[in-house]
Amino acid sequence: AQKPNQKWVTDITEFKVFGEKLYLSPILDLFNSEVITYTLQSRPTFDLVDRMLAQGLKYVKESDELLLHSDQGWHYRMPKYRRTLKEHKITQSMSRKGNCLDNSVMENF
Repeated sequence: AQKPNQKWVTDITEFKVFGEKLYLSPILDLFNSEVITYTLQSRPTFDLVDRMLAQGLKYVKESDELLLHSDQGWHYRMPKYRRTLKEHKITQSMSRKGNCLDNSVMENF
């Protein structure tokens, strides 16, 4: 990315804290690896991703030409998610099926 709000990446990560599962859904800006926003909850429901996207949209200007990359998880294929991206003129990018290397920056995060 040559400037902020040009290329973002996202994914959901599961981890355990004190024996309980938590799910983290962040957005990273590839310009400077800044965490734009994140959501955290105990279940990987669609709301986890929907709220993350809504929070991230607060940082997007009308003049931005943003691409948002993710894997092919069910959250990112939901009609509401795709419609929100389209309404804000954000290009959706998804990894090839079964290829975690396509989203390596976020996988390493």
